[in-house]
Amino acid sequence: MKKMSVMLGLCLLLVASPLLSYDDDVVRWGTIAGVITIQGIDNPVGNSSANIIHSGTFAWSVRQGQASVNLSSGATSFSVEGLVINGTAFTGTPGPVSAVTGTLVCSPETATQKVLDTTPVPLDEHGDAAFAGTLQGIPAPCANPLFLVRIATPTGAAGRWIATGAERFISSRSGSGY
Repeated sequence: MKKMSVMLGLCLLLVASPLLSYDDDVVRWGTIAGVITIQGIDNPVGNSSANIIHSGTFAWSVRQGQASVNLSSGATSFSVEGLVINGTAFTGTPGPVSAVTGTLVCSPETATQKVLDTTPVPLDEHGDAAFAGTLQGIPAPCANPLFLVRIATPTGAAGRWIATGAERFISSRSGSGY
């Protein structure tokens, strides 16, 4: 079952790759890292109470993952493998979390912050999930883009971020990137 989930995720990324034109502004995160927090301590992203994205209440780790967003077309993909809780009775499992969303945050912690979510995707018992699709309404510019993986279910924890894109690279029409 795990191999099937991984293969499905890879297939989704292969299907999405033609949608991610390398001639347009594309942001890639080479890895996904779990939220590092002390149990019950918040590590929020956002600029005001209306825009704050709270972190999960447990520490999480990720075996591997990546994300990509085409800021011009909205084509988006992400995958995680081994997204699991560290500590508590749920150690080594996703615990009660059974679905996640990918979230692009543009201009974080500014007055123009914009938060865009993918549709929820299942998170299996091994912590594997994948998404390929489109985000609508990406602002231009999307300054300092962040990518978060957030809880979709259970509803009591929905919206909390549990992982983030790391090793960001932005390629643009001018060929420059960072």
